[in-house]
Amino acid sequence: MKRADSYGKIENCDVLLNYQRTQFSLFPEEPGARDHKEVQNMNKYELAVVVSAKIEDDARAAVIEKVKELITRFGGNVTDVDEWGKRRFAYEIQKMKEGFYYFVHFESDASVPGEIEQRIRIMDNVLRYLCVRQEA
Repeated sequence: MKRADSYGKIENCDVLLNYQRTQFSLFPEEPGARDHKEVQNMNKYELAVVVSAKIEDDARAAVIEKVKELITRFGGNVTDVDEWGKRRFAYEIQKMKEGFYYFVHFESDASVPGEIEQRIRIMDNVLRYLCVRQEA
């Protein structure tokens, strides 16, 4: 079947469609070709969280549990949590001279750190946070 396009050229549509089907197979004809699962690339991240030193131990633990719960809620996997304890700041943050440092290591896809940062930003007891992707 021949057809004229908008520029007046005549193309053989059947030949073109058959070529596209064989070369650029979006819908494979092979049996079992659709059975594969898409594997997402999981990146490794490190989240540094500085928690206020003015709150109780239970409240600090609750903050870190909330952060871990956020990571798992958005499809991440927490691999390790390092507690560095109370450290003195180089400068005052919200009229405080000390804070508790935590480092949370996790694996997730690329959209998760942005979602986590949005939620951590509004947490009252978190003074500072930084999420960085680790080298593979």
